[in-house]
Amino acid sequence: MRTGAAAGHLGHFHEAVCYASDEELLTVAVPFLLGGVAAGEPTVVSLGAHNAALVRGALPGGCGVTFLPGDDVYARPAAAIRSYRQMLAGHVADGARQIRIVGELPPSALGVTWDWWARYESATNHAYDEFPLWSMCAYDTRSTPASVLRDVARTHPRHATPDGRHVPSPGYTEPTTYLRENRPAPPDPLQSTPPVVELAEPTAAQARAAVHAADGGRLPVDDVEDLVVAVSETVTNALRHGQPPVCLRLWVGPDRLVATVSDGGDGPKDPFAGLLPAGDGAEGGLGLWIAHQSCNHVSAHRGPGGYTLRLTAGNPHFVA
Repeated sequence: MRTGAAAGHLGHFHEAVCYASDEELLTVAVPFLLGGVAAGEPTVVSLGAHNAALVRGALPGGCGVTFLPGDDVYARPAAAIRSYRQMLAGHVADGARQIRIVGELPPSALGVTWDWWARYESATNHAYDEFPLWSMCAYDTRSTPASVLRDVARTHPRHATPDGRHVPSPGYTEPTTYLRENRPAPPDPLQSTPPVVELAEPTAAQARAAVHAADGGRLPVDDVEDLVVAVSETVTNALRHGQPPVCLRLWVGPDRLVATVSDGGDGPKDPFAGLLPAGDGAEGGLGLWIAHQSCNHVSAHRGPGGYTLRLTAGNPHFVA
């Protein structure tokens, strides 16, 4: 991660914008965007509806800034990384020497699913290494939980401030360290009840059949099929690369299915597993990447008894 953004150097920069008013957001975002346009750089906004309208209204008409639907981009962390990489590769192929993006996660990401979005924010410090990306991630301090803001400081090397400074984050933690920390998600209330399915050493076929049977027509077909694929891949990974005992558990709610796959091992060695496409020879990396593409929430936990991956289809935004 290069640190010369304020001096106009080219490279990959990942900054946070923690603002306390609409005016503070505009004070940072508008000059940043117009500076990109003036330099002939592809310049992109990926904000929610309110802030997108705010920024659009503050920019000159037809100024050349591209607006993306933020909620669509940030549906799932791994999918967001994949789509951004595709977009960045296209701009570079067209000759871009620097690309600017202002984005924000949807409010729902700052709740019980924050664990995987925090991993996303950390992983992006490495995910775009080959691209000349200068990105700013906006967080409204009026509504963002303090615990999330602490993670924002740890996952962004710099903060952009309304007075025009680019300040190093004293709490910044390198992704290879941050992503290895045990960061369990809040327990789903469904897990306080006995699972509807509990299978020891299941085959992938048995796992797929169990998910189909547990759903019983509750969720949209696409959501169920995505979970079937994710559970199958995760069970296969556990059997091939984990340690016994391997166990699949399923819980059913009115708006979601929750599956856990546990084994007695330590989990993947690659800290970026699931968020980035696996390299050649990576143990289980492709399966984890597929699972992260397929589910509405994925969380991992390492404990004395081994490694557990929790996969959610449907609505993961329960009240903790």
